[in-house]
Amino acid sequence: MRALHHPDLTSVDLATLLGALADPVRLSVVRQLAQAGGVVCGKFDALSEVSMSTLSHHLKVLRAAGILRVTPNGSFRRHELRADEINDRFPGLLPAVIANLLSERVGVPA
Repeated sequence: MRALHHPDLTSVDLATLLGALADPVRLSVVRQLAQAGGVVCGKFDALSEVSMSTLSHHLKVLRAAGILRVTPNGSFRRHELRADEINDRFPGLLPAVIANLLSERVGVPA
């Protein structure tokens, strides 16, 4: 399995990060990762809404924006949020996004 590039977050600007978060499918992925801690590629809830190739595109956008890290896990790849690194670069941003996503999921107004 070839290694994937993960950007240094000091090179990621706010517009890139927010652009990656500006899609409902990608927000769904972030919500699931925040709740689960990590997800193997074929286990994303978003697969009920989009094809695997479309999901792969969304995961690539999130990885390129520095939002997630992909690591080999046997013959699969595990996806995890880079929450601590993002919080160091953009304090409070990701926790606020995740809190909003989780409150929407349970039907609590944001």
